[in-house]
Amino acid sequence: MRNSGRGPAASGPALTARQPLELTLQFGRFAGAISHRAVLKRSAVSRWIAHALARPAEIAVRIVGEHEAQELNREYRRKDYATNVLTFGYGTEPLVVADLVLCAPVVEREAREQRKTLAAHYAHLLVHGTLHAQGYEHERGQREALEMEALEILLLASLGFANPY
Repeated sequence: MRNSGRGPAASGPALTARQPLELTLQFGRFAGAISHRAVLKRSAVSRWIAHALARPAEIAVRIVGEHEAQELNREYRRKDYATNVLTFGYGTEPLVVADLVLCAPVVEREAREQRKTLAAHYAHLLVHGTLHAQGYEHERGQREALEMEALEILLLASLGFANPY
C-alpha cells in the first residue's frame, strides 16, 4: 500500500453532495461469493463510495477470498495474513484514482463478531478505504486516527448506518 503523504483533501468529503464516480466492481472466486454479490449491488457500492468522496474518482473494487487477500497484503504491506480492506491509491488530483480490495471471508467473520449486517460492514470498509484513497490515515498518530474515525461515523450515519465503532 502506498500513501501519498499529501494528507486529506482540503475540503473533505461532502455529507450531502455526491461526487462523480467511475466504478469497476469485480469478484474473485471464493466460497460464498453468491451471498456477497447479493449484498454488494453496484448501485449500493457506488452510493457508499461516492458519499465519501471530496472530488470525482475512478475506483476499482475487487472482492476476493483469503488466499488472494493474504498474497496482496504480504506483497504490498509485508504482513502475512488476509486483512479486511487494502487501499491502493494512485492519485488524488484532479481525480481520486484507487483500487480497493476487500477480503469477503474476513469481512463476513468481522461482521458476525461485531454483530453487524454484512451490508453495514461492507459500507464501513468501503467508506474507510475511500478515505484512505484521498489521503486520510489512522496509523500516523492518534489525532489523525480520531479525525478519520469521526468522519467515518458521520458519513455512515448520513447513509443510514449505525456507528461502526
